[in-house]
Amino acid sequence: MINDCILVVDDESRMRKLIKDFLVAKAYSILEAEDGEKALEVFEENKNKISLILLDVMMPKLDGWSVLRQIRQTSKVPIIMLTARGEEQDELFGFELGVDEYISKPFSPKILVARVEAILKRTTPSEKQAKDYGGIEIDKEGRTVKVDGKTIELSLREYELLTYLVENENIALSRDKILNNVWNYDYYGDSRTIDSHIKKIRHKLGKKGKYIKTMRGVGYKFEVK
Repeated sequence: MINDCILVVDDESRMRKLIKDFLVAKAYSILEAEDGEKALEVFEENKNKISLILLDVMMPKLDGWSVLRQIRQTSKVPIIMLTARGEEQDELFGFELGVDEYISKPFSPKILVARVEAILKRTTPSEKQAKDYGGIEIDKEGRTVKVDGKTIELSLREYELLTYLVENENIALSRDKILNNVWNYDYYGDSRTIDSHIKKIRHKLGKKGKYIKTMRGVGYKFEVK
């Protein structure tokens, strides 16, 4: 099963590390940003994979409220605001803008993790419903893939790679981008490993394997035609 990805936004590196350490221990994958502008940049690049945002209020360049407003124009991703001020007026303001949860500093990291788990449990059911892509049905909850109603066996990496391709349907994805998102920067080998995985996936998809197009000089694209 693909781990939920959480974007941690805070201008204090110590705070980011503290939060990251506790969430990584619970098998979440983490993206970081040290200010509001960077947060929007990281979010735009990874909006398909981010499940939740932990967003500090007081930051340089763009504060948390500004980031929240911009993200809420296009996304309903769950957002927990982190603030040193525990004033009721701030909290009401945050809820009006679309905050899902509010945690005042200093906080217990264990409580933070519990809040994160509770929100993800509450907000992900609709995401976990099986989705159909031209006869390829992906059920995220069961981590299963069916082709024309028949279940096919995929390794974890094959499943994650196929899921990444279909979630970015009609977008040409470079091998580097695929490595960064599916292998999560922890792979230092040859990018040709992607080609061998694609070959296996195509074979297992049968006739539907043609949906994975090779983009010469670039990488791959999933396109139902």
